[in-house]
Amino acid sequence: METEWMNETSAEAPSVPAPEKTEKKKFSLKGFGGKKKKRWLKILIILVVVIAIVAGCVSRLTKNVNTQLSSSYLVSTVTRQDLTVSVSGTATLQPADSYNVTTLLSGDIVSAPFEEGDLVTKDTLLYTMDSSDAQDSMDRAQISVQQAQMSYQQAQEALHPTAPISGTVSEIYVHNGESVTAGTQLAKIVASTELSIDFLFPFASPSDFYVGQAATVFVDGYAGSQMGTVTYVSNSTTITSNGKEAVSVRVRLNNPGTVSDAVTASAIIGSYSSYGQAPVSMPASSVVYASGSGTVNDFSKLAGSTVTKGEVLCTVESETIRDQIESARLNLQSAQLSASTASGAVDDYNIKSPIAGTVIEKNFKAGDKVDGASSGTLAVIYDLSYLEMTLNIDELDISTVEVGQAVQITAEAVESKTFTGVVTKVSVAGNTSGGITSYPVTVRIDESDGLLPGMNVDAEIVLEEASDALAIPSSAVTRGGGNTSLALITQDSPSAENAVEQEAPEGYVYVQVETGVSDDSYVQILSGLQEGDTVAYVTRTTESGGSMMGGMPGAMGSDTPGGMSGGMPSGGAPGGMPSGGGPGGGGPG
Repeated sequence: METEWMNETSAEAPSVPAPEKTEKKKFSLKGFGGKKKKRWLKILIILVVVIAIVAGCVSRLTKNVNTQLSSSYLVSTVTRQDLTVSVSGTATLQPADSYNVTTLLSGDIVSAPFEEGDLVTKDTLLYTMDSSDAQDSMDRAQISVQQAQMSYQQAQEALHPTAPISGTVSEIYVHNGESVTAGTQLAKIVASTELSIDFLFPFASPSDFYVGQAATVFVDGYAGSQMGTVTYVSNSTTITSNGKEAVSVRVRLNNPGTVSDAVTASAIIGSYSSYGQAPVSMPASSVVYASGSGTVNDFSKLAGSTVTKGEVLCTVESETIRDQIESARLNLQSAQLSASTASGAVDDYNIKSPIAGTVIEKNFKAGDKVDGASSGTLAVIYDLSYLEMTLNIDELDISTVEVGQAVQITAEAVESKTFTGVVTKVSVAGNTSGGITSYPVTVRIDESDGLLPGMNVDAEIVLEEASDALAIPSSAVTRGGGNTSLALITQDSPSAENAVEQEAPEGYVYVQVETGVSDDSYVQILSGLQEGDTVAYVTRTTESGGSMMGGMPGAMGSDTPGGMSGGMPSGGAPGGMPSGGGPGGGGPG
């Protein structure tokens, strides 16, 4: 046929010079003749057989692994449940606070107005002891304080003389810069700013005057007149020194400021003039004296100035007075400290509750004798407003415990009831024993009905929790590329429409999921799955024949289903191929 085709072509084609023929090199077995040629043919046949067997083994192995995995799938439906992550421990309950009432005093108990079980507030009187000796000491100390106070006040007044009464400065006896000694008069003060004068009016009857009537008063030594008011009218008449009948009328007026006891005055009331000069009735007065020696300074008051009781009039300056003041101050301070100590000693005989709570023990009653510290505890007070306990948390778990976390508490003494507490303190000071360090964690229990101090309880600190959460077995989640997480679900699951491009066993697809809280068995699904989905996962058989949860079938990052490492199982290929080479062991000899 080839020759015939070539001939036909040659007949139809134009005559063209034939190209020069180039010899083609052909493979030849020349030189491999005899036994050598037969030997190489045998080797080629063996290699072909070995390749075919290996290919078959790999195919059978892959099929066998897929069959085994398919038969070991576990499936679980996406459900809703409560998930809790926690650490646990045991502890003994303690009251919120407690106090053992004691005393260092000795003596008889006069009263003890309380009983066991009573509720007491802070500073409630529990015991009263005989304190007669201490009371006497306190009284003497208080007298010493009063004496020291008076001495200090006198020393102060020596430096700063004050007005002994309220009133008007009527006279001034010294001037600024003048030296004085103790007893020197400094000023005179009249107790009132008002004067009262009784006038006699002849040729008049009592009916000619009335209380409140205006009067014009002429004070001896003062120019002009002063206005006054009638405050009293006598019902009878009086005989004057010249034998004339007259009516007595009392007039009140403001003190001009410098009126003295020797001053007299006259008055006109209506159309009547008073008889002669009437003496001025002066109010009470007081003279201010210097109580120490020194130089007068800062005297700014003038005659007629009004002052109030205790007001400083001037300064009598001297080093001696200053020293007296400092000495008096120190004496007063010492007396006050002594009085305070004495008062505290008396208070010690009144034993009060330092806390609010419940009386748990009452060991002494009225009439008993107390012998100081050797008497021991008089009473015990518990604050039961809440209970506390201390959990010792292992160093491996302490980093997950925080203030504010909830604690679930149960007690054998209170069956079928769970109490809730809260972490209030996480200590950074650990306790090491036997090479293991634990850290104290304080838990507070506010609702403790049925629980009592001293009870042993089991506690579970809730680290994380999720209520009514979508959840699947923890082993049903595998890691995908990057930081993504995957779940294998059946193709008929509602979420299968969100499948990712990831090789999966027949009948299954992968979906990307977002996880949340995870306990020892289940993990919360935040997104990627929904109720009605069915997840699948596998078990691995251990050498001892048991099974354990394994990775997801066909997981990313593995060439074999189930995320298992690649390579042929030990023991050789299926079919009983021995390890260590192909059929025949080595090549033909």
